[in-house]
Amino acid sequence: MTHSSKTGDITIALPSLIHRIGRESVKQAQDLATKCHCELKRIRRSRNWGITGEALQVQSFNQQLKTMQLSVASSEFAYLIKKLDAGLLKHADKLESLEDKLARLIRHEPNITLAELAHLTDCTMAEARTARFNVDVC
Repeated sequence: MTHSSKTGDITIALPSLIHRIGRESVKQAQDLATKCHCELKRIRRSRNWGITGEALQVQSFNQQLKTMQLSVASSEFAYLIKKLDAGLLKHADKLESLEDKLARLIRHEPNITLAELAHLTDCTMAEARTARFNVDVC
């Protein structure tokens, strides 16, 4: 249902999108997705759709959809928002900055080595060392 294509990019499947929210709503959502640097499009020639983009950009798109839905007091994007929320939960690790991720790992496992931090987060030893120092100071 949800997978990564390249580092940081995620794809969230949106089955039968036009049937669930209507063609005009999909067009509005596509315009908004483009502004958020995401791509909302049909999967090949099927009736299924998907949104692809960096996790933070997809999250931003989702927040803007929620704001739009509140401003017009309708539920036309409810299905889309529900699917995006569920898809983003699976990519929570990509929604936090490297510094936050390092700090969380250090707090969760105080005895973690710098090499393990670098391996888990794909950061440099210097970044891991700085994160360890910052967590120890706080």
